[in-house]
Amino acid sequence: MDSREHARRLGDPGFGRMDSDSLASARRLRGRRAAAVERRFLQPSHQRNGSPAERWRLMVRGRVQGVGYRAGCCRRANELGLSGWVRNLSDGSVEVEAEGLPQQLAELVLWCEKGTLRAQVTGLGTTRVAATGDDWFEIRG
Repeated sequence: MDSREHARRLGDPGFGRMDSDSLASARRLRGRRAAAVERRFLQPSHQRNGSPAERWRLMVRGRVQGVGYRAGCCRRANELGLSGWVRNLSDGSVEVEAEGLPQQLAELVLWCEKGTLRAQVTGLGTTRVAATGDDWFEIRG
């Protein structure tokens, strides 16, 4: 009697063993994950739909430090599927670099113009910079 018949007769397969159906589905899932990772690293500056990503630098002036602006910006960027970072500057302003599709970046700019409830944005400058292919958004010091 082979091991599968033995496992069926005893009920559950032993610890560390998988039946053939579970093993095949695990292999398929592992293959899909590897393919997705490979696609992401082979084309870091392109989004899923094939259009090239852009990276914008935003300089936000006003009352934007100590009011939760960076955390709100990071949350909104993640909602939009953007990558990049946000940080405070010594002059009291906030700098943002975000990468993604132009429509997503425009949505982030709209959010940055208003900011959090306690923020008071008085100015916003935007410049385009070279895309890096990062795939996360973070708060920097």
